[in-house]
Amino acid sequence: VQLQASGGGSVQAGGSLSVSCVASGRTFRGNVMGWFRQAPGKEREFVAGISWSGSTIDYGDFVKGRFIISRDNAKNTVTLQMNSLKPEDTAVYFCAASSAGWATVTYEYAYWGQGTQVTVSS
Repeated sequence: VQLQASGGGSVQAGGSLSVSCVASGRTFRGNVMGWFRQAPGKEREFVAGISWSGSTIDYGDFVKGRFIISRDNAKNTVTLQMNSLKPEDTAVYFCAASSAGWATVTYEYAYWGQGTQVTVSS
């Protein structure tokens, strides 16, 4: 599976951004999709995950209802809508795919996109 992330950019605190990820190559079917982020000097952390059917969704504790993850399996796409952004949300955001079932930690995801920068100014 090859993953191509897009979107992101710069926004002021309180604003919104959306990042998307398109999968290609081996079948996208059945994969759990996730978003992670990594800020300078920090470890990569789980942001959100969604099962193939969309029936299971989970978010990192810091999200607190601000972000929404969704997927369109017909388009092999997963999207993270980020609202009420804070300066501490500034990071490189990575999409990832897991074919091994539900996953919320980095080592459970076998496939990674290249990352896209999200910058939130105060």
